[in-house]
Amino acid sequence: MQTLTVGLADRSYPIHIGSGLLSRADLLLPHVPHKKTMVVTNTTVAPLYLETLRRMLQSHGVDVISTILPDGEKYKNIETLTLIYDALLSNRCERSTPLIALGGGVVGDMTGYAAATYLRGVPFIQIPTTLLAQVDSSVGGKTGINHPLGKNMIGAFYQPQVVLADIATLNTLPDQELRAGIAEVIKYGLIRDQSFFEWLEMNMERLLARDAEVLQYAIARSCQNKAEVVAADERESGERALLNLGHTFGHAIETGMGYGAWLHGEAVAAGTIMALDLSCRLGWIREQDVTRVRHLFDKAGLPVIAPALGAEKYQQLMGLDKKVMGGKIRFVLLKAIGRAVVSGDVPADLLQQTLAACSAHD
Repeated sequence: MQTLTVGLADRSYPIHIGSGLLSRADLLLPHVPHKKTMVVTNTTVAPLYLETLRRMLQSHGVDVISTILPDGEKYKNIETLTLIYDALLSNRCERSTPLIALGGGVVGDMTGYAAATYLRGVPFIQIPTTLLAQVDSSVGGKTGINHPLGKNMIGAFYQPQVVLADIATLNTLPDQELRAGIAEVIKYGLIRDQSFFEWLEMNMERLLARDAEVLQYAIARSCQNKAEVVAADERESGERALLNLGHTFGHAIETGMGYGAWLHGEAVAAGTIMALDLSCRLGWIREQDVTRVRHLFDKAGLPVIAPALGAEKYQQLMGLDKKVMGGKIRFVLLKAIGRAVVSGDVPADLLQQTLAACSAHD
């Protein structure tokens, strides 16, 4: 097991990464002081891991309540969130009752938001079971739900007490979900870690084959990158915005296609190629760099062509992005592989060219 720390002064917390962590009571019990907790999971993960977690906690005298949500991005909404509140209230959960998120990014985001808002804040534990959640959404305290007009537009910054990334849970992850998580892994190499990007180029086949050693290294390196960024800029006033490479385009894809039609990582992959194409048109990176990154996404089995929403629709949806400032869409772009910047000064004609070149046509 490896342990990293997200350094946020008195709100710092550990990220434990390894196999078999679901059975490690010593990692969880210090965060369940009053022997009562609620586990929030979904219909896919519950049959796989809920009983393992429940039995381990109950064997140490913990009263475990569980709430099982429907699975899928389309359920990341206010109606599903209310199911968590209903369970908390009907079970008379108190401020000392931690919520444990057992699942992927949707479960983690919604459980975190429920924890941030129930009784104005209760403890929160992340046990991510997808690669995407282990390397990205479980770390850093972004919580929230979607709105029909925009993804993750309603939420709060609320840090967990601890993150348990059990690599063994990835054994049951469908290949498509594994590939979607790899999109976020590649992102760290592109924005701030060139040597990691080069390592991924050499080890992609082993990553796709679920080589345990390679998976653990990729997860730990990704979490280390994210922990450093979050410690420097918790509330995204500066450097943390760079973590959104590909997300301005990607969120537009997810919203425009209907939540769940494209997995988040798939949309981020296509959105990243759009961001790199735009960077190239601005003269910041070379065409060879775009081709190199496209090849790595191809090797990972991820989409590199965005869906045909039309330029007007893309711009309308991107106008609802959280990074919009002063009415300007701000994009995360590359100056080089390993060096990202945020820019709101993108000529309209270049954006139109990127939208035309990187998306499918009807």
